Amino acid sequence: MKQVVDLAELKKELALLKTPLGFVPTMGYLHDGHLSLVKLAKQTCESVVASIFVNPTQFGPKEDLNAYPSDLPGDLKKLEMAGVDLVWLPTPEIVYPKNFNTWVNIEGVSEPLEGAMRPGHFRGVATVVAKLFNAVEPQKAYFGQKDAQQVAVIKQMTRDLNFPIEIIVGPTVREPDGLAMSSRNTYLNPEERKAATVLYRALTTAKAAYAAGERDGEILRKIMHQTIESEPLAKMQYVSCADRENLYELEHVKSGALLSMAAFVGKTRLIDNLVLSGKDSE
Repeated sequence: MKQVVDLAELKKELALLKTPLGFVPTMGYLHDGHLSLVKLAKQTCESVVASIFVNPTQFGPKEDLNAYPSDLPGDLKKLEMAGVDLVWLPTPEIVYPKNFNTWVNIEGVSEPLEGAMRPGHFRGVATVVAKLFNAVEPQKAYFGQKDAQQVAVIKQMTRDLNFPIEIIVGPTVREPDGLAMSSRNTYLNPEERKAATVLYRALTTAKAAYAAGERDGEILRKIMHQTIESEPLAKMQYVSCADRENLYELEHVKSGALLSMAAFVGKTRLIDNLVLSGKDSE
């Protein structure tokens, strides 16, 4: 597995790889969720490239950039064992050179939910992903369903800017008790770790109500809200039952709707979601 830092080095190594090229962008501290995307890429791509870059522009002033977990030696070992061909490890100075002043703003889909809670977050996400796409020029790029709004934003950007890249979404990978795998789970103490399963319980409780015939979006949101409030260590930020593509909140819910939420457990902010499936009742 090759490792490169400079953009010129990256281009040189990319020229040696067979296509189609699959790309898995990450911020490091890798877990099985990230590695499942590598596995997915290897199924249909001749070569797989990963990047590790903790993007400073998607963190707010009071967020955890400086505390974000890191284990580069462990990450590189995991990627090599997973069969990645090339890893790009750019520095902030490479991605955002002196006097950098160009940003990608995706309107509409970036504005509710995470966008409302974290102003500027998706500007940072869209800008860095556009730069990564321009540098790597993959045929396919892989993202996790856990970050459902990020997926919607990146799909919108890819369409709008005519990137010739297929966006492929891998399913959320969960711990045995249902907690969605996340690098931030390491912030949780044992009591908080147990309490954090309330997010998945809220989603599955609403999903069960939908399966039983409930189609009122406000009732499904209320079910999720009440479930989270039942956990003393959890503080809800939002719950949503929305269209998966545009994130408009739904009154009448159909198959394919996105249930999502954000909550603090202790000082750790967690997100989770699932997509409803099954026969609709009109």
